[in-house]
Amino acid sequence: MGLTPSRPGRVLIIAGSDSGGGAGIQADIKAVTALGGFATTAVTALTVQNTLGVRAVHMAPLDIIEGQIRAVLDDIGADSLKTGMLGDARTVSCVVRAIGDYPAPLVVDPVMVAKGGHSLLETEAVEAVRRELLPLAALLTPNAPEAEVLSGLSIASSDDLIRVGEALLRTGVRAVLMKGGHLPGDRVTDYLITPNARVRFDGPRIETRHTHGTGCTLASAIATGLAHSQPLDQAVGEARAYLTEAIRRAPGFGAGHGPVDHGWPLRDQRHDRRDPA
Repeated sequence: MGLTPSRPGRVLIIAGSDSGGGAGIQADIKAVTALGGFATTAVTALTVQNTLGVRAVHMAPLDIIEGQIRAVLDDIGADSLKTGMLGDARTVSCVVRAIGDYPAPLVVDPVMVAKGGHSLLETEAVEAVRRELLPLAALLTPNAPEAEVLSGLSIASSDDLIRVGEALLRTGVRAVLMKGGHLPGDRVTDYLITPNARVRFDGPRIETRHTHGTGCTLASAIATGLAHSQPLDQAVGEARAYLTEAIRRAPGFGAGHGPVDHGWPLRDQRHDRRDPA
C-alpha cells in the first residue's frame, strides 16, 4: 500500500448495514480504516443477514438518511463519497438531493443483488440510478451483471466489458471500472475506462467461497485513495492489491459466502513495528 498522509482522508459512506460484518457499511468502515482513512456513514437500510444470505431488509426513513448526510457534510466534511445499497428509487432521489453538488469525488457501487441472490435494488430504482446518480459520479464500479442491467447490453467477454463500459460513460459518469470477476477463466481482468483512456488491471483468480463484500470493499478502498488525493488509476490499482490480499487471508468464517480479511494491513504494520527490517 502507498504512504498514508498525516491527515486521514474523510470518506462518507452511504449504504446499508450488514449484520454479518462482511459487506455494506461494516466492510466499508473496515476498509477505509485499514487504508488510513476516516469513515463517516449514512445508513440507508438495516439488513438481517449472515454468510448464508439476507433474511430481511428494513429501509431507513428518508428524512433520517438525508439528515445523516447533511449532518456529516455540514460539520466534518468529506474528501470523497461512496454509495452502496440504496434499495429503491425514493432513496436514490433522497441521496442525490442531499449530496447535491458537494465538491468531492463520488464512487458509486451499484449494489443490486447480495451474494446469496437477494435483490437489494428494486427494478424501478435502476432508472433513478442511471438518470439521477450516475451523472454525479466520478467513478462507477459495476460487476458484469450490474453493468448489463444499467446498460441493457450483454457481457460475455473482456471485449464486452470495454464496449459496455464505454456505453455507460454516456450516462454522464466520468469513469467506469468494469469488473471481470463474473467472466470465466483463471485470471480476473478489470478495465478502468474514461473518455480518454483504458487501463487494464489483471491478476490470478483466487478460488474461494470467501468473497462476501468484495464489491463494497473495493469501492471503499478506491474512495479512500481518492480522499488521499491519489490519481484515479493509482487508487484503483492499490485498492485491487488490498482486496486481493484480503481475499487470500480470508478468516474462513461462516458456512456460506464468507468475509474477507479487511484488517490485514493493520496487523502487518504492528508486525513491522515489532520486527524492524
